[in-house]
Amino acid sequence: MITRAARRRATNGVFVVLCLIATAIALSALVMILWTLLSKGLGGIDFMIFTKDQPAPGSPGGLRNAIVGSLIMCSLGMVIALVIGILAGTWLAEYGAGTKYGQVVRFFNDVLISAPSILIGLFVYELLVAPFHGFSAYAGAVALAFLATPIVVRTTEDILSLQPGALREAGMALGASRAFVIRKIIWKSARTGLLTAGLLGFARISGETAPLLFTSLGNQFYNARLSQPMASLPTTIFQFALSAYDDWQRLAWVGALLIAVAVLFINIVGRVLARETHRS
Repeated sequence: MITRAARRRATNGVFVVLCLIATAIALSALVMILWTLLSKGLGGIDFMIFTKDQPAPGSPGGLRNAIVGSLIMCSLGMVIALVIGILAGTWLAEYGAGTKYGQVVRFFNDVLISAPSILIGLFVYELLVAPFHGFSAYAGAVALAFLATPIVVRTTEDILSLQPGALREAGMALGASRAFVIRKIIWKSARTGLLTAGLLGFARISGETAPLLFTSLGNQFYNARLSQPMASLPTTIFQFALSAYDDWQRLAWVGALLIAVAVLFINIVGRVLARETHRS
């Protein structure tokens, strides 16, 4: 007869083995992706990548216009997403937690999290592109903000909900208003989580192509005017990867590697800052 303790040990062993297998599969996929990016993209990085604009087929060039465009639109989109997302998440956690209106807002926010990015692009196209008869970086930034905001909202709400109620009670017991307690105590206590919300939002939008194809479109020349079509790394990668030219395909791999490195770098910097903030 197999004892109950033996069955539990066997079940635990099987569970641990399955977890190890799943972890190995996930890590193997990640390693293969990184190896492919490094092997095909690292050799194409040179000084011209950051100083020259999109080239014609067979001509020397780089990705300066796409890099600058991505930085501009992602930065503007994240500013919009952080302002709206943190305020909305704060309201859900502090004021609308048990209300029906709060449940409705939370439901639609969760729907937006899983909404296909191409639908967001079409919506912003009808909102900001078609009425003004032209593509623009403004429309691209708004589309990216639509994608990042629900993530910031959800993460902010979860982080603020984890803060001890004693912090709120202590602040208001000293005569501070609820808004003051949230701004000076709750947000400060949850600053690491709020930073994580921003990082998750940026990681969500950094490689999006579909919404930008309908909003900012792209531009083969350098352009810093937000009211005009603007290049971006995802749209340039999409265009170059589908081309029949080897030099364009090489630039597409370089662009993909730059996006991966940028996301990794920002996550590392964010975690270091969060650790230093936590220590202080």
